[in-house]
Amino acid sequence: MSANPVSPPRQPSFAEAFRFWLKLGFISFGGPTGQIAIMHTELVEKRRWISEARFLHALNYCMLLPGPEAQQLAIYVGWLLHRTWGGIVAGVLFVLPSIFILWGLSALYVVYGTIPWVGAIFAGLKPAVLAIVAAAVIRLGKKALKNEVLWAIAGGAFLALYFLNAPFPLLIAVAALVGWVGGKLWPDKFSSSGAPGPVQGEAGAVVGEAAELPQPHRPSWRHAARVLGVCLLLWWTPVVVAGLWQGWDGFLFNQGVFFSKAAMVTFGGAYAVLPYVAQQAVEHYAWLSAPQMLDGLAFAETTPGPLIMVLQFVGFMGGWTHPGALSPLGAATLGALLTTWVTFVPCFLWIFLGAPHIEQLRGNVRVSAALAAITAAVVGVVLNLAVWFGWHVIRPQSGVIDWFAVCVGLAGFVALQRFRADLIAVILVSALLGLGHYLV
Repeated sequence: MSANPVSPPRQPSFAEAFRFWLKLGFISFGGPTGQIAIMHTELVEKRRWISEARFLHALNYCMLLPGPEAQQLAIYVGWLLHRTWGGIVAGVLFVLPSIFILWGLSALYVVYGTIPWVGAIFAGLKPAVLAIVAAAVIRLGKKALKNEVLWAIAGGAFLALYFLNAPFPLLIAVAALVGWVGGKLWPDKFSSSGAPGPVQGEAGAVVGEAAELPQPHRPSWRHAARVLGVCLLLWWTPVVVAGLWQGWDGFLFNQGVFFSKAAMVTFGGAYAVLPYVAQQAVEHYAWLSAPQMLDGLAFAETTPGPLIMVLQFVGFMGGWTHPGALSPLGAATLGALLTTWVTFVPCFLWIFLGAPHIEQLRGNVRVSAALAAITAAVVGVVLNLAVWFGWHVIRPQSGVIDWFAVCVGLAGFVALQRFRADLIAVILVSALLGLGHYLV
């Protein structure tokens, strides 16, 4: 027990939340692991806008959905804080900076090829992201794994992914089943808090344990029908317009339909769907070459925003390669925008449609037990991604250790863990170190 109780934080204004989501859009490096780590640090630990349990409850739901879970988590938290417009702002600003950054890099890429100094900056950012992810795994593990059963679930998830390459949806389904059954047989091992003792409540966060949804936002058939109708209309209108304009065999309509289907099957993150996208985009549609696909993945990995932003690069290259009557840059820009639109609009549908029901189920013991098991599995998933990401950062080539990355990563980890350094400062210093290392 703390001798000095922490005063409850102030409800953020819409303008304050807007500024935070905009900043997050510029610093959300490192794919889902880095982005979730940043949101946990900023939203749970520093600002206390949402409690630990509510954050993990939202994350568990987002892990079950197709699409980028980090962006969906931002939409969920934004919705909890400021309802529909809060979710819209959080989700849009999460990807908006990366849309412009990736478009600019794509345009430079097709005109000038690779840019050495840009790659040097990203070479400094990668170990910083690795440090952020490593610190996040430690923090998340300490708070989510409260007993030996949850530790075993996390360890099993890591081993299944790392050594057996188990399908992500199957992994989450098994964890949910274990939690559902365990909640009946050993409820104390699968409690939402993970261990006996008080759980952080209303005094600990703006959105705490006891916070309830306002009446207009509770689940209803009318609400579901309205959300479904509006989101489907927004989702498919640009695709239909592209078909009416260019024809149903035009590249824009084909991209809209193809990436809409991809948005429905992206369970397990971008890496789970990239082999399918690469095969279709390279071999079937000939929108880009295999080396170009790898370059696009490198751009997406080293720019802020979800890793699935690589699809924007594919859409850009498809328009550049098959411009038709348009200019190459104009067609590429339209292809990139349409691809991004149909990739991310479904994320708002899943959250606005499902979040009220998920919030209503927070008091259900069996559901909470299943979600606690999913949380434990998520720790193993994040650890697997951290190991995979770290291996590629430290050993970019077979048999070669990048000692610059090792030193920057260790320095960033110590700064974050020991000195509680600001994330933005760590990211900026690492980027400058990468540029300086290239110039020297």
